[in-house]
This record gives sequence, C-alpha cells and structure tokens, in this order.
Amino acid sequence: MKWMVRLAFATFFIIPASFLVSCAEWDDHYEGDHLGTVDQTLWQQLKSNTQLSDFCQVLEQTKIFRMHKKTPVSYADLLNSGQSFTVVAPVNGTFNKDSLLQLVQTAQGDSVVERFFVLNHLSRSLSSIEQDSKKMPLLNKKHVTMENGTIEGVNLTSYNLRAKNGILHVAARPLHYQRSLYESLSDKEELSSIGKILRQYEEDYFDANSSVSSGIIEGVPIYVDSVVIERNRMLQQIGLINAEDSTYWMIAPTTAGWNEAWNEASKYFVYDAKVLKRDSLQQHWTTRALLDDAVFNLTDQRTLTDSLVSVQYLTYRNLSTNGKPMYHVFQKPFEPGGILYGAEREECSNGVLFKTQQWPFTPEQTYLRELWSEAEQAQLITSNTECTYNPRRLTSKLISEGGYLQIVPRTATSNWEMTFRVNNTLSGKYDICAIILPKKIADVSLTDSKPCKFKAVINYVDTLGTAKTFNCNNKQFQSDPERIDTIVLAEAFELPVCNYNQNDIKVSIKLQCSILARETSRYSREMLLDCIYLRPRRNIEN
Repeated sequence: MKWMVRLAFATFFIIPASFLVSCAEWDDHYEGDHLGTVDQTLWQQLKSNTQLSDFCQVLEQTKIFRMHKKTPVSYADLLNSGQSFTVVAPVNGTFNKDSLLQLVQTAQGDSVVERFFVLNHLSRSLSSIEQDSKKMPLLNKKHVTMENGTIEGVNLTSYNLRAKNGILHVAARPLHYQRSLYESLSDKEELSSIGKILRQYEEDYFDANSSVSSGIIEGVPIYVDSVVIERNRMLQQIGLINAEDSTYWMIAPTTAGWNEAWNEASKYFVYDAKVLKRDSLQQHWTTRALLDDAVFNLTDQRTLTDSLVSVQYLTYRNLSTNGKPMYHVFQKPFEPGGILYGAEREECSNGVLFKTQQWPFTPEQTYLRELWSEAEQAQLITSNTECTYNPRRLTSKLISEGGYLQIVPRTATSNWEMTFRVNNTLSGKYDICAIILPKKIADVSLTDSKPCKFKAVINYVDTLGTAKTFNCNNKQFQSDPERIDTIVLAEAFELPVCNYNQNDIKVSIKLQCSILARETSRYSREMLLDCIYLRPRRNIEN
C-alpha cells in the first residue's frame, strides 16, 4: 500500500484545478432539500452546527503527521483551506471525546487519533448521497459504501450540505474503523507474534520519479515536493495485505501455533559462520517459509472450495510433472485435512483473515521441498574430466523436465568425473540420489545393455563454513541397464547448514566412473544422467 507523504506544507493550501467548478455546476450536481451555505468553508459549517462541537474540538487538537512527525497544521486548518473534501461528522455524545483529546497530547496518541478517527471521516473525493449505491475512498485508504441515506450502514441526520470547499454529511454515530489484514496482525494480541516480525520490515522509500524537483544545486537534486512511500519489504514478497484496493484471504495461527511452527522451521535455515548477517537471513527465510503460502489473492482463484493457489503460485509455477509434487496449490481447503478446516473467519477491510490454532501446513507442502538438479542444465556442472557431455531432449513422461545429460568417456578406458552443484539446500537431512536412464530409452533397438559402475562424493560445508567431503562410504554403485534407476547415494545425509538463496557453491555432488580396465567388457562408461535428486527427510527417527 502506498501512502504519499508531502513534505512541503504549502501543498495543503493549493486548490486542485479538478475541483474548481462554477456555482451553476455545483447547484446542478447537489441540488435538493439538504443544502448548506455555499459561501462558508467546511470548517465554518462544522463550527456553526452545535451538534458537532465535540467533533470540532478533536479536529482542532489533532495535528497532521508527515514523515512520522507532528506538524503545526491541524485538521481544522486543513478544512478551512482551499482544498476540497467530503466530511462525515458524527454528532455529539456518540464517541468518547475526552479520551481522544487526552490521546492527542502525545505524538503517538495523536497519530492514533489521526489514523483511526479523523482520517476515517474525511475523503478527498467529492461524494454526495444519491439514489445509486457507490463507494467513497477515505483519507486512510479505506472505502465505505454510500446508499439510501446511509454511509456504511450509519444513518445520516442531514447530508449533501454544500460548502465552498466540499460536502458535509452529519452522521448519527461515528463510522466503524475496519482493520485491514495487516492491521489485524499488527494490532491484535493473539496474532502479535506475526505482526511484530512483519513490522520490522517497514521502511520509508523516497520516490524520486513522483517528487517535484526544483533543479540541482552543487550537484545535489533539490525537491520542492518530495514523495515518500511507506512500504513493507516482506509484504512486497508474500502479498500486499496492507493494500486497501485488493482483496485477499490470509491464514494466521495464534501465538502458540506460530511459535511452534517457527521453532521447527528455523532449524532448516541455519547459515554457516562465513555468511554475512546470517541471523537476519535465518529470520527472513523462516518468516517466508511460514507465510509464503498463507496469502491468497482472490483474483487468482478459480473455485474457492475446490482448491486455493497462494500468491507465490503465479511467481513460481511449480506444476506437477513426471511425479513431482505441486507446490503453492492446496486442494479442498474447507474439508477435513484442508488448510482452512475449522479456521475462525474474521472480516477485514481488504479481505478475510482465517485464524487457526496451529500452522495448518506441513513443511513438505511448503519449504521442505524436493530438490532437482537437472543434469542437462550446463550451468549446474562445476567441473568435469576425461569426458565429453551432451544435453539431450526427449519427449517422455518418464524423464524429468524432458531432458538428460549424455556423458561419454574421452577414450574407451577413461574413467571420467563430473561435479554438479545443488542449489537452495536447507540445514537438514536428505536422501541424495542420482537418477540414471537406460540407453534404450533413446534407442529402443539396443539389445546389448551394460550397467555403469561409479562412485560418488558429497561436497558441503560445516557450521564454520569449512569445506567437507563425504565419499558415500567408498561404495561402488551400479545402474540397472533395463530401467530408469533411482540410486540412493547417501541415505538421510545431514547437511549441517543451509545454502538457501545463496550464490556460493557450497553443496555439490561428484560422480566418478570407477570401472577397472579388466572390467571394460562387463560395464559401460557411458552414462545417461537424468538428474541429481535430493529427497527431504523429517523425523526419520520416528
């Protein structure tokens, strides 16, 4: 959600050209039985109405905030200026004026009154009450419905009162402030564990393109109207649940469930000591692990009861192919075992929050994923000796991603070596496998098939970032020449640290052809390698 902050106070008193209308046009648009005094400002009209004295006192005492700082300009000053507004003013005795006036004595309290009360009753849009229902945007970015002499269900004692800088509606009570999904996470105690983490990623971003420059002095750009955007770096990734112009669903576990899921997930995002800001990275990716699939944009859904796709689905379309799991898609969400089964539904201003006691996903559904290093992708090959290799494409449901790597020895007796990097590993246990294809998959006429014999070495780093190797117990592996063979090189092998979203090569698998000269007639040195495959293992002790 973008909040545009103007640094130059002079902009408060500029009359937008779009709102300059002739008296005749004004009368034609707002003619009716509810007419105010057009030669008065909104503030003058408010002050002249004895039923609105409480509201006026709050406006006089509440200062406008810019760049998180209180300015000397009050909302009374603003409504007495040339800028145009629609004001919804609640009558006396319908809200606690004294508590609001007490709050505005402090900067933090003033900001709260501005956000939850004052901005919830002001709009930049000139909006009159008409027969047809319509939406009016408020200054706090909320939207309210205007219909049948009401605003958001609140009765109006009078409406369409004209002023020379806007329209006044008098309401029987204050408009209800409905929290957004993000505000619910930030403000509700039972969800505060999530909100506290998300708030750490808030920042102010200077938007030079939207700002008005007055030139350059001594090489430094000078801006007469600076635009600063309040944004949240985490929400930019998981879903803009602070935006009022979109509709989302979100799943949020309460404190105990969140903490339990966090403690488990954080164990998989332990970085080695040589990684800069490793603690911050652990927090960031643990948070992403739990929230990446917890936000759903309703415009992306086909049938809400049949399946849900998270915001991440459109970014990373991991479709199920050749037996691979489908991520970011959740079937039958409201049925037993579904991610929304038994969740408590809470309406928010920009969607629906589903509160759960536990994090309703499993690690295998979300962050603890199978890792596939496709052998035909040349960028994954870090070294090779005594061989040539050729990426091959073959349309077959039996082959991962429709490709494989043909490894050919340089001579008839050459024992080759090839090393493949593995990306995005977590700190946990994996079955590390090589998937090898039979030669006849490319040429069905072949009858004389031989197995390939090889060794494997796993390269990784320890918690200090020191390079380590594991030679898979020096075991000799043999492929089955008659079928697609998934060979487990190491079972439940534990990587002590993760290498998630890192460019450095810290995990790789080396395959070494190990055929003796006297064994040449029994084995083949040529290999058709489909991929290196890491299968995650969790709670294998149980």
